[in-house]
Amino acid sequence: MEAMLNQNVLVLNRLWQAVNICSVKRALTLLFQGHAEVVCADNGAFDTYDFNEWRDFSERNPRDADSVHTIRFRIRVPKVVMLLFFDRLPRKEVKFTRHNIFERDSNTCQYCGVLFERRDLNIDHVIPRDRGGATTWENVVCSCIPCNTRKGNRTPSEAGMRLVRKPKRPKWRPFVQISFTRTGDDSWKHFLDLAYWNVELGHEGPDEPG
Repeated sequence: MEAMLNQNVLVLNRLWQAVNICSVKRALTLLFQGHAEVVCADNGAFDTYDFNEWRDFSERNPRDADSVHTIRFRIRVPKVVMLLFFDRLPRKEVKFTRHNIFERDSNTCQYCGVLFERRDLNIDHVIPRDRGGATTWENVVCSCIPCNTRKGNRTPSEAGMRLVRKPKRPKWRPFVQISFTRTGDDSWKHFLDLAYWNVELGHEGPDEPG
């Protein structure tokens, strides 16, 4: 029973957008409190059920579905629930890490525009640190070793160099990061676009030229 209650349930906002995953226990609590409805496919169409409707549906359609049993009734384990009072996409900021800087810049030197293996790239401060340059998204770029050596402890203009793109903080992105093959249920397929959720940070479109 405990293992069943800890299974994953896909959570949609009221615009039918995937926003999170939660446990079966949490999903049933939201359902009972009237904060969510179950989304279930029937004959190719998706229907929604409040708590009482889902309980009745569970009694009418026992099949082989996983169910939670109480003293008075049994209720099927939901696979997808929809929040009734939430229409936003929760977001979190992309972490400021070396890996994500490479992703943002697509493993490309931001001075000569050439694509490199990561082992041949450095992280360069556009305004050098000892000139007051901060270690931030807006002042750090990928640089190949030759360009890094050429620039030295100077600004790009002082070195006669030009940035391919102006460095920016990456766009905010939805926090749902789900690998369907590991955690998903077949009923999730309609709501998850893996190409969208797993797009690399550096592939969100061109930045303004520097």
